[in-house]
Amino acid sequence: MNIRYLGHSAFAIEHDGRTALIDPFLTGNPKAAVAAGDLDADAILLTHGHADHIGDTVDIAKRTGAHVVAIVEIAGEISAAGVEHVSDPNIGGTVDLGWLQVRLTPAWHTSTTPSGTVNTPAGLVIDAGGTSIYHLGDTALFSDLALPGRRAPIDVAIVPIGGHYTMDRHDAVVATELVGAPRVIPCHYNTFPPIETDSAAFKADVEAAGLATVELMAPGDTLEL
Repeated sequence: MNIRYLGHSAFAIEHDGRTALIDPFLTGNPKAAVAAGDLDADAILLTHGHADHIGDTVDIAKRTGAHVVAIVEIAGEISAAGVEHVSDPNIGGTVDLGWLQVRLTPAWHTSTTPSGTVNTPAGLVIDAGGTSIYHLGDTALFSDLALPGRRAPIDVAIVPIGGHYTMDRHDAVVATELVGAPRVIPCHYNTFPPIETDSAAFKADVEAAGLATVELMAPGDTLEL
């Protein structure tokens, strides 16, 4: 299994010849590693409906036939936009796509889509090929980030560090400890001025505390899991 960083909070998980995109904000993303029209997808997994996360979901799904998994309110909007394959779990719900399972977990944030649909933000626990990836979504630090790892160990955590709209890099160190994954990928930073931060300092703090190995990925980088 590979995970490719597409910029901001967008990732592509590649497993068994299939690809799941997470939060494919590419058009208008100054850090995007690829154009939306150049991506193939079998699934699209959304944490919430802000423009920098829902992004190019509808266009990609219509072009590729990808199965979109999004919280119920966003799922309804996406279905109404003409996307054929949509699942609509709520917080705590799991969708099994056969080659990949995804469970929605709480995230402390707000969210309204560009079209005005109010929705509840989520984290994503993704299991594929025996590997568990926890994308925390846009969130503040809160103690329940420890709970997904109690059900089964998390192998890789994707953690926002940019501050302003999410936790900052200091709170992200505590979040890393709560989640307990041995590998951590920071995201949601340095895309725009309000979320500029020092990712190398985050890596140094996490690793000095012995909490995890931090993988600093530039947009376009691929990590083998």
